[in-house]
Amino acid sequence: MRHRLKIIPIGGFGEIGKNMLLLQYGDTIIVIDAGLMFPDGDMLGIDFVIPDISYLISNKDKVKALILTHGHEDHIGALQYLLKDLDIPIYGTPLTLGLVEKKLEEFRLKANLNKIKPNDTITIGPFTIETFRQTHSIPDTIGLAITTPVGLIVISGDFKLDQTPIDGNPPDFNKLVEFGKRGVLALFCDSTNVEQPGITPSESLVKSSFENIFSSTKSRIFLVTFASNFHRIQQAVDMALKFGRKVAIAGKSLITNIEVAKRLGYINIPDDIMINIKDVNNLPDEKVLVLTTGSQGEPYSALSLLTNHSYKQLSLRPGDTVILSTKPIPGNEVMVYRMVDQLFRKGVEVIYGKDAGVHVSGHAAQEEVKMFINLLKPKYLIPYHGEYRHLALLKKIGLELGIPKDHIIIIENGTILEFEDGRAITDGKISLNNIYVDGLSIGDVGNIILMERKRLAEDGVLIVGVLIDSETGLILDGPEIISKGFIFVKDSEELIETARERVREVFRKKAGKNGNINKEALVKETLENFFNEELKRKPVIIPLVWEI
Repeated sequence: MRHRLKIIPIGGFGEIGKNMLLLQYGDTIIVIDAGLMFPDGDMLGIDFVIPDISYLISNKDKVKALILTHGHEDHIGALQYLLKDLDIPIYGTPLTLGLVEKKLEEFRLKANLNKIKPNDTITIGPFTIETFRQTHSIPDTIGLAITTPVGLIVISGDFKLDQTPIDGNPPDFNKLVEFGKRGVLALFCDSTNVEQPGITPSESLVKSSFENIFSSTKSRIFLVTFASNFHRIQQAVDMALKFGRKVAIAGKSLITNIEVAKRLGYINIPDDIMINIKDVNNLPDEKVLVLTTGSQGEPYSALSLLTNHSYKQLSLRPGDTVILSTKPIPGNEVMVYRMVDQLFRKGVEVIYGKDAGVHVSGHAAQEEVKMFINLLKPKYLIPYHGEYRHLALLKKIGLELGIPKDHIIIIENGTILEFEDGRAITDGKISLNNIYVDGLSIGDVGNIILMERKRLAEDGVLIVGVLIDSETGLILDGPEIISKGFIFVKDSEELIETARERVREVFRKKAGKNGNINKEALVKETLENFFNEELKRKPVIIPLVWEI
């Protein structure tokens, strides 16, 4: 019996992060990636956001496998939460699974892990999945070519067409040409960097910038990068070797990831160059390189601790050199530049920004995307892995390449995209919500709670205690008003006393109607109106009413 192929994005379409895509044919579902997303600034108290897998749970008997394209957190960071509900085999390259194993150890989970590498072929039900090598900002990245009963679906994964990568493994152009000759029904294409014209510079170009910095710098060097950017880390270590610096590591995630990559042979750091972070102060400044995390301005990151307090007896000091070898993740710009300000205030030399040459993107720019599409010659183009403007710009590129307008389909999370007889149609949506992780709480925090937190942060809270005569309805004592984050009571005694009197007056007018009055609501409404009139502010008001 023939079925329609359903493809449903669970995350990563119209946003940066929490990447997850499912393909369903008949009674078989395969899932591509399981990532997290870092919270926006208005998601107060939230650690990160993960995909809503309720559709997968309700169809758990059909879910046969999870395939991981690479080891970045926006592709593997939600894995531990998915495995609590779905016991399915996981496929990934050796480095990706090495990072996954560490994650599973931390959460005391076990999983059926299956290693794959570029040019492997696996069959899961009606799906035949071929892997092909991609270049990205982490080694062992793959794309997927999935042969289905209705045609060939290619999922690019995160990529750039770096022809001089650090590890000597460029993209597999021959495979792309082969897929194009076979006929690609649909291409799901990375759109993250399509705002940039031209070609994304090769990772190898960072080497010359590092060499200039290391050769001319006599101070301690702190290199700040993502914990999984092993190519960048390797280049920094190579410079340390060349210019006689010892290497220390600050940051739990960086220590863990380097251990994994070193054990699996994806990074080479000689043991005799490594030192404990506590020994940095015992060496001359020109003999020190510290690798650290915290490039996004995270408050409790290693870099933040080095800047504001100390990290294991080590602090940044005037004259140190900090290389920010990353760029801000969208939404983090304010935190990042606030951190840069703090570093400058401390007298630290900060090397950062596009013109410094210390960072290149791991995603394809416009000309690379065009080349990728031209090699594959897809019938349908579906932009993914980007915010809506990225998806729209990739559609524009597709139109420039001659793909018909109705064959470039922008979908967002939850859209059901179906393929049958060589045609694509959208057929409604499944209901999805952001799942917020707040400490050990998963999914218990919703939009209403976030709105309450935002209101608390903006206008503070007033706790109001009132003692009332149960017979007359008159106030016997109070109101006592405690302010947290709203106003400083000692500096606003006249205002507070006026507020108290307003409450007393309202209760005097209501005396005799005691049985019909919701006293907590009356206190709350009275003070809300008062402070809105006086200050144009709306604190959260918590009334505590006792009757005797």
